[in-house]
Amino acid sequence: MSENNSQLSVAQLQEIRAAVLGAAAKAPSALIGLGILFIILGMIGVAGQVMFSFVTINVLGAFLIIGGALQFSHAIKSHGWKSVGIQIVLAVLYIATGLFAWVFPIPALEGITLWLAAIFFVTGFLRLVSAFQHRHFREWFWLVLSSAISILMGVLIMNGYPASSLWLPGLLIAIELLLQGWSLLFLGLAARNLIQKK
Repeated sequence: MSENNSQLSVAQLQEIRAAVLGAAAKAPSALIGLGILFIILGMIGVAGQVMFSFVTINVLGAFLIIGGALQFSHAIKSHGWKSVGIQIVLAVLYIATGLFAWVFPIPALEGITLWLAAIFFVTGFLRLVSAFQHRHFREWFWLVLSSAISILMGVLIMNGYPASSLWLPGLLIAIELLLQGWSLLFLGLAARNLIQKK
């Protein structure tokens, strides 16, 4: 087989890139704008982690209250539905949790921080189990390393608890916004380059 047949042509690469980006390739400015917005919000969050944590818990509380009210309204209107009682109880729990987050933001942040630590511990343990199941492969070390990092994150969170609950949720959300912002920005730039080459 010749070298030319084994490599894709520029036109084929352009076609593959257009297919991968799909409709996003038609609106690169929107991706770039969203990316920049997310990066700015992420930088604000990193700079003001405590403020970001409080904003996050208030937004979460608002979503819980709105979701609970909508679920309650739907349950009341659904005559003959066998799960109306359960749906009303769930709606009341959502509303009560949302109000708790608004009225007592610090205990709510502490609860979220404990939940995050538990997630790091559980995912670390599960990765460790998976690593030992795959110990016959050379790459199993990376699973052990990933497991150790997750468990270490859980230990670090618990070591700073409850003080870490004031800044940790905000920092993690800020980091996620930064990562998503950079991803959208690079996708937008790739889409713009694709359009300019046509």
